[in-house]
Amino acid sequence: MLYRLLFGRVYDFFDEGNPAKYSVFMLLMFAFSFGSCFLGLKHLRNILPKDQGREFAVNGALSQGKARGCGLIFITTFCLSAALFIPLDMEYIIYLVMLYGAMLTGYLDDAAKVPWGNLKKGLLDLVISLGTAVNYWYFNDSYIDLPLLHLHFHVPAVIFIILAGVLVWTSINVTNCTDGVDGLCASLVMAVLFCMVLFSGVLTMTVGRTFLDLAPVIMLATLAAYLWFNCSPSTMLMGDAGSRALGVLLAILFLMSKNPISFVPMCIVIILNGGLSLLKVSFIRFLKMKNFMKDIRTPLHDHARKNKGWSDTQVVMRFTIIQLVIDIMYLAATNYDRLTSLG
Repeated sequence: MLYRLLFGRVYDFFDEGNPAKYSVFMLLMFAFSFGSCFLGLKHLRNILPKDQGREFAVNGALSQGKARGCGLIFITTFCLSAALFIPLDMEYIIYLVMLYGAMLTGYLDDAAKVPWGNLKKGLLDLVISLGTAVNYWYFNDSYIDLPLLHLHFHVPAVIFIILAGVLVWTSINVTNCTDGVDGLCASLVMAVLFCMVLFSGVLTMTVGRTFLDLAPVIMLATLAAYLWFNCSPSTMLMGDAGSRALGVLLAILFLMSKNPISFVPMCIVIILNGGLSLLKVSFIRFLKMKNFMKDIRTPLHDHARKNKGWSDTQVVMRFTIIQLVIDIMYLAATNYDRLTSLG
């Protein structure tokens, strides 16, 4: 295995359960992920297409000329880091393929002279969503946990695959719609991943070395490097290449947690910010309800900027704070028994 050949000694440190050696492994993984992404973004940005500005977006003209589609670089470095530091099996490899596929479809759309139509993008989303759902079901099971209610129950395979596919599709699209303010999408995703890491036991060495354990840490390092260039005023944009892949990753992690319903509270700001936009467009287009949500500008980050007068920095900070508070409260409630036992 490539991982053992390149990082066998660190792998052995991790296996031995020595806290100091475990720290070396985590430090090396984080440093490699951050460093490779930072250098890639710094030196390869010239290969990316330039943004043409977004006519109907708030402050959309300010994006004109910036490197667009940076997801090509930071998702590539994420997948490389995951392949090096996470012992991969076929399930994890397929996850990376699906994630990379979502990135490529977004990048090709970003780079196209004529944007892809909704039908084409919808069919690609369907393939990625069902592929991810089937992959999880095949290698695991169709049981779901509801920690707050202390429930653990089985869902018939067909229903589970459909619902899991809906989760992936929803995550792709709401995350994609959230990418509209410098630093917003990356900051919100980092807030979710940080809370996952904080409550998972990764930092206290009480878990293993699975995709669920280590992928959030690698993506945190990767997004930290990207935010160096994307914080307001940004010099580069992730584009659909980044936001779509981040949506796939979030869905995968919530499926692997066996508590996919927690996607709702833990990504509630992302869901409301991007989901209301999808809802509004659907009601107007398909149900001909032209006055539906007429007083609310969507995505919500545009409502906050245009209608409420928030600056870009205020939008990013306030949305992220709200998400962090909700995530910590939710995870504290669902982990109450474990936390009290530690006390």
